[in-house]
Amino acid sequence: MIPRMANQSEDVSRRSFLKAAVAGSAGSLIPISRLAEGIASAQRATPSSQGQSGDLSRLSIREAAEMVRRKKVSPVELTKACLARIEQWNPKLNAFVTVTAESALAEAREAEAEIQRGRWRGPLHGIPIGLKDLFDTAGVRTTGGSALYKDRIPTEDAEVVRRLKAAGAVLVGKNNMQEFAYGGGSIISYFGAVPNPWDTSRIAGGSSGGSAAAVAAGLCYGALGSDTGGSIRQPAAYCNLAGLKPTYGLVSTRGVIPLSWSLDHVGPLTRTVADAAVMLQAIAGYDPADTTSQDMKVPDYTAALRMKASSLRVGIVRDFFFEGIDREIEAAVNDALAVLGKLTAGLRETTIPAIRNESVRAVVRAAEAYAYHAEFVAKTPELYQPETLKRIKPGAEVTAGAYIQGRRDLAQIRRAVREVFDSVDLLVTPTTLIPPPVIADLRADLRADESTLFAKELLTVRNTAPFNVYGLPTISIPCGFTSAGLPVGLQISGPHGGEAVVLQLAHAYEQATEWHQRRPALLST
Repeated sequence: MIPRMANQSEDVSRRSFLKAAVAGSAGSLIPISRLAEGIASAQRATPSSQGQSGDLSRLSIREAAEMVRRKKVSPVELTKACLARIEQWNPKLNAFVTVTAESALAEAREAEAEIQRGRWRGPLHGIPIGLKDLFDTAGVRTTGGSALYKDRIPTEDAEVVRRLKAAGAVLVGKNNMQEFAYGGGSIISYFGAVPNPWDTSRIAGGSSGGSAAAVAAGLCYGALGSDTGGSIRQPAAYCNLAGLKPTYGLVSTRGVIPLSWSLDHVGPLTRTVADAAVMLQAIAGYDPADTTSQDMKVPDYTAALRMKASSLRVGIVRDFFFEGIDREIEAAVNDALAVLGKLTAGLRETTIPAIRNESVRAVVRAAEAYAYHAEFVAKTPELYQPETLKRIKPGAEVTAGAYIQGRRDLAQIRRAVREVFDSVDLLVTPTTLIPPPVIADLRADLRADESTLFAKELLTVRNTAPFNVYGLPTISIPCGFTSAGLPVGLQISGPHGGEAVVLQLAHAYEQATEWHQRRPALLST
């Protein structure tokens, strides 16, 4: 029996975590014979798993779901496999701050019983999923990566958590993150930095760094993140994952600790595009209790993956998005464009309105972040990380007039950008301009001048942030590696409500290449 951890909201410190691992490891291991049988079944059922020699942690959501549906492996086995990997690797990756081991196993047993009775709910039923630690979870602490909320235990689930539970997902815990999502490095957190599974000297990205690291390292099969300026897509690029930011308002943000209500998006981090489609299907849709939610059509996203990309017109935005780019990232993206040229109706150069207008996002974000935190900043400023406090306080200086103008500009840009899609169906850019920075370098910047760190973080999300202003559906997918073995991401964006076509092209590219099949070396350990 894995020891009770999350219902009492304990800190997962290195010492207590290792102690729990020793106490619980015997109950977490999967019989080798059953494990081999399950992997062999998955390989027979799903061609993309051919040649994989690892364990259950290597499977995609769809591969694991097919095994569960066919009763070749149980949700309990999947959950124990993830908990065992968390025990093994979380002390090094710091991806989880709370592990819901006891409730996860209970949910897995319930899923197993339902499936045995023929009540399979769909491809998330019995699949272990992680949650960025800003999604409210009833009875389980939600910290926002901050000492301010280290003992905060919500009484209700966020709407997206409720929907995941309704789909039968097994929630294994809460992922580490940049404090209150205010930054792109996941090194400023009450719980410490999140290393990258591909190179633990570097960041996993942020602010959804823990979610990305957990999925990349096989600690869970998918995770939910939030994205205000790139916090899903940038970590996805840095960890060789698919990371989807949906259209603004498609997915409810009710019960999610906000950074900026006008710019916040919720979406999945997964190992494949198909898995992103599965998770989006579960969480998308109108929430009448959420003032930012839009009543939009929710198509069958998985069906969209079967559509050919040969008729799609792809726009390449070189202005701004390629300026200052790392040479190896540029080479990988250009190779990806060559592939897309063969898969689609062709590529053409295009532009996007107001792409250099960072001030709109900065003004709106600053004002809204301060509005949420003002009372706490006044009463208990010492509970914030000093760097986060420095980022929040300037929002007090944003005048009402400046904020109103920022919101007007935001609405105007979101309307104007729709005209781009009169001549193209999709837009493609690099996800990031630079590889993941070294944690020690960022900490040195932090000691020398916090503004230097903030500038470097902004550089890592410079290509992703405009699409939060536009509110358009955007995904990052793997498209190569640097000579140092660091992942490179390709960013694909579509029209308002165009998640299906974004997923369609992303999946077509993914199936034509092999980058998404690579896993960090530690996954085989």
